Amino acid sequence: MVAIRTPWLTDLCRVSRLLVVVAAAQLVVIVAALAPAEAPRWGIGTFAAISGLAQWIALTAAIALCKLRAPLLALPRGLGMVLAWALPVLIAAASLWLVGQIDLGAGSPLAPARAPVATLSGNAAAITGLIAALVLRYFYLQDHWQAQVNALAKSEFEALQARIRPHFLFNSMNTIASLIRRDPATAERVVEDLSELFRAALVGGQGESTLGDEIELAQRYLAIERLRLGERLQVRVELADDVPMAMPMPRLILQPLVENAIVHGIARLDAGGEVLLQAWRDGDALRLRLSNPTPREPGPASNTHALASIAQRLGYRFGPSARVTAEREGSQYRCELWLPLT
Repeated sequence: MVAIRTPWLTDLCRVSRLLVVVAAAQLVVIVAALAPAEAPRWGIGTFAAISGLAQWIALTAAIALCKLRAPLLALPRGLGMVLAWALPVLIAAASLWLVGQIDLGAGSPLAPARAPVATLSGNAAAITGLIAALVLRYFYLQDHWQAQVNALAKSEFEALQARIRPHFLFNSMNTIASLIRRDPATAERVVEDLSELFRAALVGGQGESTLGDEIELAQRYLAIERLRLGERLQVRVELADDVPMAMPMPRLILQPLVENAIVHGIARLDAGGEVLLQAWRDGDALRLRLSNPTPREPGPASNTHALASIAQRLGYRFGPSARVTAEREGSQYRCELWLPLT
């Protein structure tokens, strides 16, 4: 099973991130130098020495988090966050202790107040812990915001490109033309379904929908594809009685998953298969599951990209407790959405 979620630890290997870390460390030194104190103000030598030490601690911590990002992200979220925060704290404490052992007794400018080594080390660890928490939180919010902007832009582009792609429109119009004389009622229904798909695609990722509207839009798409695929496409929808159909949802959440099930699954199988859409409550969460048969050969990577985009949008709307999982078991492909109800 593959769980798709937004990484909580930013990529500190990027130069722009390192510059922010360096600037934050230097800003702390400047504030400390200007703060009122009983001890004499720092001279140029003291300021330069402490600035150098602060930059060394900041860069060492950033590089360590850069190199350890993958294993930290592989850990449980809570444990990984604690370790990511503790790493700069330990580096600062160890650095001050080591420098103190070497230079403090010799009158180093690093200790203008002649403070004990343990005190300097503890103070550095405390300050570093506070700054690390603020900087990591800032990076997380910035990455989260940027990911949301990218996901919304991508969802709008994919909506226009995929749902109104020429061959889909061509097939739908041919279907309507063939039904006008022999089955006008069905032809009218297809026109209505197609117009709803166009309307949703033009709105794209803007605004909110509801769970009921998203399920209805997915069923409209399936109805059009069923006329094209005939008996090769079977559809089954199982909704528990207590499913909150009025629950607010981002737009175009289920329809791209249904389209993936058709394009990468049913349409590639000579015998076709069944698309099963289920929704039920699981404690304080709503679970949506979409299952379909799939060929042995994996489909294009766009399937994964669609899942990642949906996971980004759900994470932005519902928070980190929202999850998107996808797994392949034998000939069945299953995608699940976990959404908090509280």
